[in-house]
Amino acid sequence: MKIGICSDHAGFDYKTDLISHLQANGHEIVDFGTHSTASMDYPDVAHPLAEAVEKGDVELGIAMCGTGNGMQMALNKHQGIRAGLCWDVEIAQLIRQHNNANVLVMPARFIPFEKVIEITDAYLATGFEGGRHQGRIDKIPCI
Repeated sequence: MKIGICSDHAGFDYKTDLISHLQANGHEIVDFGTHSTASMDYPDVAHPLAEAVEKGDVELGIAMCGTGNGMQMALNKHQGIRAGLCWDVEIAQLIRQHNNANVLVMPARFIPFEKVIEITDAYLATGFEGGRHQGRIDKIPCI
């Protein structure tokens, strides 16, 4: 799978290690930054990731910042993005099953890296259930 990934400075170390994990599992990664722990503004990487997901340049996205909230807010400003904030495996499964989330967001300052791996693997392994959930998703975009 071709996956886009981004983080701010708070998530940089996790992002770097997560890229290695994903590549070791056969995924192609597009890294939208940041590329250091120097302080930066999360929208500068969130918007390019969102655009890549919307255009289909990547199949899914993964994003991290300190709490995950800023990244999720920026990503969800895009009409074609359904970004879900996850700190637990079950939540990651549910955002795929029920919301067909196309971007996984995690709070780098609040979960250990082992949990990042578990959440990511669960997110990528879970499919969308469709059915009644599709009607709900259809109501999300604003006109």
